[in-house]
Amino acid sequence: MIHAAQLAHIEAVINQMTLFDRPADAVLSAYFREHPKLGAQDRHVIAETAFACLRRYTFATALIAPEKPTARKLALATLARIRHINLKEFGDSLAANEREWVTALKGKEVEASLALEAELPEWVLERLALNHDEIVELGQGLMRPAPLDLRVNTLKMKRDDALARLVADGIDAEATPFSPIGIRLKGKPAINRHALFKDGALEVQDEGSQLLGLLVGARRGEMVVDFCAGAGGKTLLLGAQMASSGRLYAFDVSEKRLANLKPRLARSGLSNVHPQLIAHENDIKVKRLAGKADRVLVDAPCSGLGTLRRNPDLKFRQTGQSVAELNEKQAAILESASRLVKTGGRLVYATCSLLPQENRDIVAAFLERHPDFELTPANRLLEDMRVALDTGDCLEMSPHRHNTDGFFAAIMTRRQG
Repeated sequence: MIHAAQLAHIEAVINQMTLFDRPADAVLSAYFREHPKLGAQDRHVIAETAFACLRRYTFATALIAPEKPTARKLALATLARIRHINLKEFGDSLAANEREWVTALKGKEVEASLALEAELPEWVLERLALNHDEIVELGQGLMRPAPLDLRVNTLKMKRDDALARLVADGIDAEATPFSPIGIRLKGKPAINRHALFKDGALEVQDEGSQLLGLLVGARRGEMVVDFCAGAGGKTLLLGAQMASSGRLYAFDVSEKRLANLKPRLARSGLSNVHPQLIAHENDIKVKRLAGKADRVLVDAPCSGLGTLRRNPDLKFRQTGQSVAELNEKQAAILESASRLVKTGGRLVYATCSLLPQENRDIVAAFLERHPDFELTPANRLLEDMRVALDTGDCLEMSPHRHNTDGFFAAIMTRRQG
């Protein structure tokens, strides 16, 4: 049953989210802080409906057309046609004219199009190097909610032991199909309250992101650089790979993101991580490490289109022009990070994007400029790690094929001599 108060909250949240001026999850968090008396069930209904609206926004607006897609109409269309709420379940929350409108909406047909089937804007469709059916499959995969994946901190325990503990505590969990250090939960339990999470034995991390980190191949005693560390999910994985030995630099231009790393780092038990705030990719702190690093990970700033399952608003907050600007930044960051790699060392360029312009095109242009680097096949490295996955010479993960976020990684080695 949808109550009038719930509907009003849903409308208010959709109104703010569809301004597309800040991340949808930030809108939702702020709204819930402003309305602390909302119960868990209300929050669930509001969040699920608002994000369903963003995932199927093209369909919802097509249903409403030629009328203006107001927040109220978007809320009603989402509930009636996307979440399949029947008229009886609306209770007394609708005015008489709204009941008529929703009834008409239930039987309305919309004209099919690729943008509608895939729920991707034209500027994305133009840039995907895929055929019609592949785009539809990808788009439908991006519309499905993401599972909750965890990474086991191998510095503290083994995956089998963590799995057994979670199952014993009544949490429905299983090993991830590809990552040897991953656990996938069914449903969305409050894992941040679990003792293993509080102790740092578990971290929330998508399976695709785990594989990307594993491909860096960080080892004990090495010097490793996470060039765009962010809040440090991959940094912590690299530190565990290194068994908390050697030196691991976590660079980022955001003081706030590095601050978010601190509590996670404290839980992890790692002592080899050195967070470093840098002004830009050519900061003196970066230049000091020229030619010294065994491994460098560049998890480049990108459009984030591979994360649309979690962040469906991103496709409306980006444009072809913003991606072109990101391409310049990606190339500059990769160029600068490559200078840190010693002879025989490994450079990993990664994004959570699905666009060739942010992935293979950046890598191809870099390799053309730098004959001293060569591509190391990702499938060979995964086979060496006994990971049953082959996406070719680069890692390319996608939701419809692998049930992960969309990830890309190219592994490059600096030639000897």
